[in-house]
Amino acid sequence: MKQNILKKLARRKRKIAKRVKKRNWSEQPRPMMTGGNIRYEVDGRRQGIGCGGIGNIHQLALRSGLVAEIDRRLSLLKRHIPYHESDHVLNIAFNYLAGGSRLQDIELLRNDEAYLNALGAKIIPDPTTAGDFVRRFDQSDVVELMEIKNAVRSGIWKKQPASFRGLATINVDGTISPTCGQCKEGMDISYNGQWGYHPLIISLHESREPLYIVNRPGNVASHQGSAVWIDKSLDLVSRHFEKVQLRGDTDFSLTEHLDKWDKRCAFIFGVDAMANLVKIADGMSDWRRLNRRPKYEVKTQPRRRPENVKQQVVKRRKFKKIRTEAEHVSEFAYRPGKCRKDYRMIVLRKTLKVIRGELELFDDVRYFFYITNDWRRSTAEMIAFYRNRSDHENDVEQLKNGVQALNAASDSLTSNWALMVIASLAWDLKAWFGMLMSYRPLGKAVLRMEFKRFLNRFIQIPCLIIRTSRQIVYRFVGYNDQLKHIIKFSETLKASGFP
Repeated sequence: MKQNILKKLARRKRKIAKRVKKRNWSEQPRPMMTGGNIRYEVDGRRQGIGCGGIGNIHQLALRSGLVAEIDRRLSLLKRHIPYHESDHVLNIAFNYLAGGSRLQDIELLRNDEAYLNALGAKIIPDPTTAGDFVRRFDQSDVVELMEIKNAVRSGIWKKQPASFRGLATINVDGTISPTCGQCKEGMDISYNGQWGYHPLIISLHESREPLYIVNRPGNVASHQGSAVWIDKSLDLVSRHFEKVQLRGDTDFSLTEHLDKWDKRCAFIFGVDAMANLVKIADGMSDWRRLNRRPKYEVKTQPRRRPENVKQQVVKRRKFKKIRTEAEHVSEFAYRPGKCRKDYRMIVLRKTLKVIRGELELFDDVRYFFYITNDWRRSTAEMIAFYRNRSDHENDVEQLKNGVQALNAASDSLTSNWALMVIASLAWDLKAWFGMLMSYRPLGKAVLRMEFKRFLNRFIQIPCLIIRTSRQIVYRFVGYNDQLKHIIKFSETLKASGFP
């Protein structure tokens, strides 16, 4: 990084540090926010945008080969007047990265001359054209677009250190994508009474990338058609990672596929408490108490816990409450009816106390079953690994309400599927941004970061756009403590070895 840039950043940092430094204030006669005499003007010469980090994202899309792969492998337009397929895909994805949440928000961007200049574009598609583009997809085109993204992510995985490629954990789950529309082809009513779609999401735990998103009608079971996409995910990660793990809830314990997956990965799935399994558990005697690890370690002095207001209300109004008294584990060998070998069946026995107000009603016992082909790790480790699957729900939540990628904004199942895959590219680009950062601790933090926080720290920074004969200059006028890393990322990307 140039020395004059480092000096400017250091000077800004000193100024803001001096301004926010703690001090003993005297009594103030007026509020701090006193800027009432405000006047708006329009700069006639200089142009600026509020999403200055979008330049890095565009550079990432170009240098990673994403743009070239889309234009080479995706053929949806007979003539490019004036847009190519990559223009449409990036236009939708960049809309979410620029802070938009609906296709209609593209209209604000296409009328912003500075935004067009920042991307080197004369014009970008309007919302209606973007909607028409996703309606051009058929199922094979959507699958091809996901394979294009996976080809690009494979190149980024190759640039990661060996420690990253040592182990891959694949999470599988479904989620409901509700809609208030009534004319969307393929929509149906789900198990919880919501109308909409039921997309399947298969993601990589280590980078939180969605490997495959498959849109389905709202009334299908979570596991329906999932085996094909799980196999595709195993094919993808097995080429790049030394070991592969697979986990999912009870819907994905597909016994007819366990023998096949046993040869390819270590897996653990929840199993429904069927009568034959409960009968076996009732007759077991070798139970061991399961002690949960604390969520965190207190490094100073433990603080006094505040009063639990919620529990006070529950007790006062005599609501029914179920409290876990103890957890015990055991295991046995079990061969499902469609399998040719025995697997490890782990049993978790929960002793529950049912309370109403201050009155203890009765004790209850419930069994939870987990089937796995991993005989090496301890029972406690396997249960902890399975419970960590809940982190995938955070990824799904970010796709739904962070990126807004699972909204059914189009009029058919396939077009909404295409829109989901394109919009999720915004989340993919965030993950690739973190994996390619030269400062590794910060890169790992970006992978774990919520989408809105990522936008606020790395994208939503005001800057001037200056076009010269040979380059587009992003001149930051805003400041935050990540500005140095944003500028450094651009230099790292140019030296990363991408074509």
